[in-house]
Amino acid sequence: MHNRLLLASALALPLAACSKQAPDPRGIDRDEVLLTVTATGRSETRPDQALFTVGLSTIEATSRSATEKNNEKMTKVVDALKGLSVGDKDLKTQSVNVSRLDYGPNKGKYQASNMVEVRVRDVAKVSAAIAAATDAGANIVSGPNLSNADPEKVALSSYGAAYKAAYAKAEAYAKAANMHISRVLTIQDGAGGGGVPRPYDAARMASVAPAPVMAEQAAAPPFMPGMNQSYAFVRVDFALEPNG
Repeated sequence: MHNRLLLASALALPLAACSKQAPDPRGIDRDEVLLTVTATGRSETRPDQALFTVGLSTIEATSRSATEKNNEKMTKVVDALKGLSVGDKDLKTQSVNVSRLDYGPNKGKYQASNMVEVRVRDVAKVSAAIAAATDAGANIVSGPNLSNADPEKVALSSYGAAYKAAYAKAEAYAKAANMHISRVLTIQDGAGGGGVPRPYDAARMASVAPAPVMAEQAAAPPFMPGMNQSYAFVRVDFALEPNG
């Protein structure tokens, strides 16, 4: 009789353990429903810096004379940019080339070129900087590429917009199902993309003909900075409960 009681107790222990429902790994309770929502947030910010490239192309009879004249002209271009408060750290040489021309009206002569990337940290001065460079002798200009110096800071507002959009979407689903949001379970950043600012308008490339020699600075070109768009993507898990 004693052995039978021990056997019955041993069988009852695993049965009692199986009767208790294991917790849901997703974090929802027995009377809740899991809802996963993805959403996108967008914000617009005016760019605060611009990158453009200026350069010179000089053709002379010898490689030495082409290089010397090109260097002399480029020094004037750099000095003109520094006169607009463009510092040394915002000037970066991209390329220096010397080549012999084997075709065209200048066949047999040498062409020297020098390209410098310029960063202007005040977009209001971009137009003046381009005009100053061309007036000083630059005959190649490309850009500008407009951006923000701190893209993560700019993207913060789009993160909040993404979460608000996700919550609004979840509320719409819950209302349609006669339920309400009881809890937020998880928030995942970057579902389907990244919060990297993108320019509202794609960067344009343009070539500017050599500026004529004039006593006064050439008129500054029209410049419209526009707006940059920042996107953030979020995935949120909500727990829903029935109403009533």
